[in-house]
Amino acid sequence: MDAMVENTQLTVQIKGVRDGLVIALSEASWPDQQAALLTHINERAAFFKGARIALDVGTQILHAAELGALRDRLSDYGITLWAVLSSSPTTEQTAQTLGMATRLSVPRPERNIRPLDTNLPGEAAVMVARTLRSGFRVAYEGHIVVLGDVNPGAEIVAGGSIIVWGKLRGSVQAGSEGNPDATICALEMNPTQIRIADIIGNLRPRRGKPQPEIARIIDGQVVTEIWNKK
Repeated sequence: MDAMVENTQLTVQIKGVRDGLVIALSEASWPDQQAALLTHINERAAFFKGARIALDVGTQILHAAELGALRDRLSDYGITLWAVLSSSPTTEQTAQTLGMATRLSVPRPERNIRPLDTNLPGEAAVMVARTLRSGFRVAYEGHIVVLGDVNPGAEIVAGGSIIVWGKLRGSVQAGSEGNPDATICALEMNPTQIRIADIIGNLRPRRGKPQPEIARIIDGQVVTEIWNKK
């Protein structure tokens, strides 16, 4: 918002900013500038009621008594004089002494943040949230995830990879359609039979405390190693 009002050959310019209103006075004696300002405010009292203004006085040299008196007069209209802008060091120091700002805050430019691409590619999978007991069989053309144990006598056949979030003690085949890159992971790996693609593994039981393991084809054999080994 910009406005210009002429009063007794004096100009009062008003501009709206984020922190309130900026009122710029023309170059004249301080009594004349102050009179023009108060006359303009008095004629538009409802508009200025509750306003916060920053006063641009140019090169005018003002002391505490003058600025303090104007602040009190504006307060009578319900107006807060929060800043005084001036090219005079004396006026700036006076305003700062009275607790007023002498600079307008400059809004920071918005950062151009490049959004992260969170659309990661995935593959089809089926999740079984239960323990597979003897006699249960799960077959799927994609990946299979089991949240539970796979007991002896249970069977899993997956066209993709197999993840068992539990003890694997049943029969499993990954890459059933001939995919040699498929893997089998389990928190405890001790299957009755393990196969990846057309290769049957012959795993030796590990000694010590069970650890998560992953099985994959390496050099034509099904080999297991510690899962997430660093």
